[in-house]
Amino acid sequence: MSKIQQWLAPDRDRRNWRSSAKPALSVLLTTSLLVLMGVTPGITQERKPARTLTASGRGIVSIPTTLSQIRLTIEVSGKTPTAAQQEAAKRSTQVVNYLKSQQVEKLQTAGINLNPTYVYQTGTSPKITGYSATNSISFRVNNDRAGAILDAAVTNGATRIDGVNFVASEQAISNAQLQALKQATQDAQRQADAVLETLNLKRKEVIGIQINSASTPAPIPLAQESMRAKVADGNYTTPVVGGEQQVEAAVTLDIGY
Repeated sequence: MSKIQQWLAPDRDRRNWRSSAKPALSVLLTTSLLVLMGVTPGITQERKPARTLTASGRGIVSIPTTLSQIRLTIEVSGKTPTAAQQEAAKRSTQVVNYLKSQQVEKLQTAGINLNPTYVYQTGTSPKITGYSATNSISFRVNNDRAGAILDAAVTNGATRIDGVNFVASEQAISNAQLQALKQATQDAQRQADAVLETLNLKRKEVIGIQINSASTPAPIPLAQESMRAKVADGNYTTPVVGGEQQVEAAVTLDIGY
């Protein structure tokens, strides 16, 4: 081999190595790209079922209403705004102090109003004859204590009972919501199984879940006519008896088959 050939040999070997390395480099780059895309070479990805069945279930749980939400009003009249408001404040303080002594829950002022009172005569403009002041108070107490507290509040200055609503405790409602959700889920599964069994199909995994509702039930009002009739007779303790609230929930499942 001549000196020139010896000098060119290393360069020729480098060109041959580069040529042979190109396919391997191409494979390496392709593999890296697949990995970055989340695809593993040589492994077939598991696909979700192409067929799905949607089933909606419902759950209902009844719980006793053990609490009364009560709204009382102190209403007084006076010849001047100051006189009416001062008398309303005095009586309201007496009622509030009594309720505090009974350790009722969620005691708060629900409304304060002061309005003129008018007399209307034909052919003349309305004439102010005085002023009416009202202070409203709301609170919550166990049903078994509500009647006696209502009667004592009237004795201490309350002039009107504006409403009594029955509710369950927050803990009871929370527990009932969870139970209703379980019932709704089981109901949806039973419906799906009934359909698939009829069609000789098998249920696979759940691929979608939607909670449609698990709302807090509305308070149950006591009939105003019944309440007034019972409060009117001062010889008896007003009976207060709660009922039941229904907590509902709905769940939708997407099930593969």
